[in-house]
Amino acid sequence: MTATVGSHLNQVDLAAVGALVQAVSEQPEKAATTWAAQVRWTGAFKSEATVRDFAPMPSDEPKGMGGGDAAPNPVEQLLVALGNCLAVGYAANATVAGIEIQELTIKVEGDIDMHSFLGLKEGHAGFSGIRTVVDLKADADPAAIEALHRRVEGSSPVGHSIAAAVPITFTAT
Repeated sequence: MTATVGSHLNQVDLAAVGALVQAVSEQPEKAATTWAAQVRWTGAFKSEATVRDFAPMPSDEPKGMGGGDAAPNPVEQLLVALGNCLAVGYAANATVAGIEIQELTIKVEGDIDMHSFLGLKEGHAGFSGIRTVVDLKADADPAAIEALHRRVEGSSPVGHSIAAAVPITFTAT
């Protein structure tokens, strides 16, 4: 990824992105990062997550699942995380390619069979599939747009985390 320093195409600060690319190029160990969140149960099916210094983000289940429907549930938040990650990928990669985004909407939906979650049978409790539909309006030739789609699809950290078998370590104290 190469960036033009000082440019703000698509409201992206390419100087900051370029500085990060340069730092990682010069010191590859800087690419190894750790991200964290802390979740606190607040009663019933509600919880709140804190990330860095941001206000807590609530979570709840729909009424039909026994919740109060006060906030998106965890699986909806996973879909949101994927959509947001793809949006970042489009903004970054389009900007580097000199493509101005006029409008970008990403629809994300997935299917879950509730049997395992409800304890009715053993098996996979997660998504059986996730679909994204990207509606991108940009003034660029079709080959550049197709290359942008492939680049974003191929470089999404959240997309790759969902698609791959990522080990999760559970520790109870």
